[in-house]
Amino acid sequence: MRNNPLLYVLLFGLFILLVFRLLSYYSDRSRELAVKAGNWDKLMLVLSEVENNYVDSIDKDKLTEKVIPYLLESLDPHSVYLPPADLKDAEESLEGNFDGIGVQFNVPNDTAVIISVIPGGPSERAGLLSGDRIVKVNGEIVAGVKMNQDSLVRRLRGKSGSLVKIGIKRENNSSLVFFDIKRDKIPVKSVDVRYMISKTTGYIKLSKFTRTSYEEVLKASLELKKMGMKELIFDLRGNTGGYFDQAFLMANEFLEKDRMIVYMEGLHRARQDFKADGKGKLRDIHLKVLIDEGSASSSEIFAGAIQDNDRGVVIGRRSFGKGLVQEPIFFSDKSGIRLTVARFYTPTGRSLQKPYSADYQYDIIERYRHGEMTSADSIRRNDSLKYTTPKGKIVYGGGGITPDIFVPMDTTGINNFLIAVSNKGLPFKFSSMMADLYRPSLKSVKDLVALEQLLAKMDLEKRFLKYAADNKMIPTTKQWAECKEIVITQVEALVGRYSPLDDEAFYPIMARIDNVIQKAIEQ
Repeated sequence: MRNNPLLYVLLFGLFILLVFRLLSYYSDRSRELAVKAGNWDKLMLVLSEVENNYVDSIDKDKLTEKVIPYLLESLDPHSVYLPPADLKDAEESLEGNFDGIGVQFNVPNDTAVIISVIPGGPSERAGLLSGDRIVKVNGEIVAGVKMNQDSLVRRLRGKSGSLVKIGIKRENNSSLVFFDIKRDKIPVKSVDVRYMISKTTGYIKLSKFTRTSYEEVLKASLELKKMGMKELIFDLRGNTGGYFDQAFLMANEFLEKDRMIVYMEGLHRARQDFKADGKGKLRDIHLKVLIDEGSASSSEIFAGAIQDNDRGVVIGRRSFGKGLVQEPIFFSDKSGIRLTVARFYTPTGRSLQKPYSADYQYDIIERYRHGEMTSADSIRRNDSLKYTTPKGKIVYGGGGITPDIFVPMDTTGINNFLIAVSNKGLPFKFSSMMADLYRPSLKSVKDLVALEQLLAKMDLEKRFLKYAADNKMIPTTKQWAECKEIVITQVEALVGRYSPLDDEAFYPIMARIDNVIQKAIEQ
């Protein structure tokens, strides 16, 4: 055998054949996998191969939590995965209530100051008062330790029925006052304020579309109607949306029977029309809708329905441009996804959704850059997406609602001194100090007239300038002349918030320097 060259040749040939067979096996296996991989099979195949063949052990839960967000992000900007904690927060913010103690507070100087106590809530029943300082929560010091507001909120909130021990510093008391408060369901209002601007004009500001928004808006509107309202200024600026059905129900209150409110359609969703039933209680009210670049989703559905039906006037700046239908899907581990399944279209057929551009998340910044915030001529319009309302008004698609009356961002009075004091939070801190000085008088305020009389006695301008100087901020005469109205109005509104009027003081006072509201009043 050792001396048989033919045998060597045969053995070598067999070895070469074996190598080729092995190479062919792995090549065929690769081809087989590739052939089987199609549609979602490929993704499942990759996961299976990783699970069965990866060199190290794998934390499948951790990997899954990382992969799902990337998968959804590649679809569109609004399809999202929500882990259990995020889903709970998201749902809670729209449900119209949360578990807590029922106070509103600010943190002007590293200590939380209670602005108002929600009527009928746990804190009111326990005896907390406006102006109380929160120093301890369950034995932990939370004042003077640079704790952020979210961290404090987490300590105050908890499961309904559970107890929290609060240590309060009250006015001139040298020692803390302690309260054992049983947490409860706290209603979250979505109507920030409602009041009469004039004898015939009412104003409602809606912050979001929660489960209770329609009922809140209808109740507020009917109350204003009893006060003589013939015209409503409905403020949706900064309202990022929420539940679609609430926008539909609100629009229904203003529109005549069979008027289209909105329709939705998607690849796997047949077109569905939503029309008014003609039973609305506000069909006789003249309507002005305020929007801006922060108005999105349900806000745009409402504004689009009013604009496309020639039912009212839309005033402000172009809205955000979110017109996607998100369907919630929940999983047994308390997580979930919000998957885009269709698009919303206004009655004339406009898609509300702006394009998914590479700079989608920075669209608002781009609007600043090319001048859209200050000039109506800079609003980009697509002539191929031109639509006509029943009365012949031209409206444009391509993303968001373009207002009938454009109001630029107001930069009047903004100078270096105003920016500096705002960055330091001086109006905020100063108003808290003034509220402390006038606490007894503020508690007795019954209406806006009484509040304005009290504010006039405070000599706010002189005191604020001294307060600013104590903080090493001294304006020139020119600077103060430019921004005085803004600063003092902010301070008056913030002080007013410490009175029983709360937001019914804050918003009417701030409206004096709000150019969008002033334009709406002029029309």
